[in-house]
Amino acid sequence: MPVATSEIYRKMLRTAKEKKFAYAAINVTSMETARAAIAGFAEKKSDGIIQVSTGGAEYASGTVIKDMVVGAIAIADYVHQMAEKFNIYIALHTDHCQPGKLDKFVRPLIAETKKRREKGLPNLFNSHMFDGSELSVKENMEIAKQLLKEMQGTELLLEVEAGVVGGEEDGHDTSNTPHDKLYTTPEDMVYVYDQLSTLSDCFLFAATFGNVHGVYKPGNVKLKPAILRDGQAAVAKAHKGANLNLVFHGGSGSTIEEIHKTLEYGVVKMNVDTDMQYAYTRPIADHMFKNYDGVLKVDGDVGNKKVYDPRVYGKAAEKSMIARIGVSCDELRSSGQTLFG
Repeated sequence: MPVATSEIYRKMLRTAKEKKFAYAAINVTSMETARAAIAGFAEKKSDGIIQVSTGGAEYASGTVIKDMVVGAIAIADYVHQMAEKFNIYIALHTDHCQPGKLDKFVRPLIAETKKRREKGLPNLFNSHMFDGSELSVKENMEIAKQLLKEMQGTELLLEVEAGVVGGEEDGHDTSNTPHDKLYTTPEDMVYVYDQLSTLSDCFLFAATFGNVHGVYKPGNVKLKPAILRDGQAAVAKAHKGANLNLVFHGGSGSTIEEIHKTLEYGVVKMNVDTDMQYAYTRPIADHMFKNYDGVLKVDGDVGNKKVYDPRVYGKAAEKSMIARIGVSCDELRSSGQTLFG
């Protein structure tokens, strides 16, 4: 099935909220990782989200071109081709884009969507994220509203963030963020809904509740899911039962109990990046250690083409990532929930 239409994507989000599950959003950087993501979702009969960050997109364009827009479009084109071979729905999204990168990443991609629609072609992406968490919530929402106006007529959805996800991702380091900034307040959640609901009937909101980007052992990330519960209650009180489509960033190291609590409070999308990077790299490291004398031309020898051929360890990496995506689908309760057919 081709990449989800806007109508199907919205239905995906509604269904996840109603049934209290979430979609894993897998960051990809190449054809290999994109292919693994699609296959991983398909194996679990789960729809899913594939996303690309600014750094991931630049990497995908190569060390010579180094153009994040070119890389993002190339990955999206590839996903469109591959998704047609599987009986699930895939949505395409761009991840964290800070204010200083909007003109180099999100806005050119919006322009690309408009060009495609003028030619009668489907959108490449379903949604984009603007990460204005470094700004005051007022400045953040002013830019978000401007982006929504620029998106009018494109069927694109917007994801925003208020509050700061700690740690480091794509070179953006928030490790020294004051503690209170790591938690979105109910007032901020109401303000976000106030500002964006007048321009969009469907958007995604990454509220922060102690989540941190990076690698942590289970239990070391001190989450406070009750923040999401209290924020949703505040929105419902202010807007006659309304609620937000919430996104869980920085979930590595979270316990299954914490994850399931967030699903009860309206999380419909959970970003999974760090764990996927490790799942992909681990078999490659294993292969290199076990075949050291074959992958290198040691002491003038010729090595062993059967073990230094990238296809050998690439397949192992892909299979490992597929299996790890299956774990995420199970944890987020999306397994078997595809809307396809």
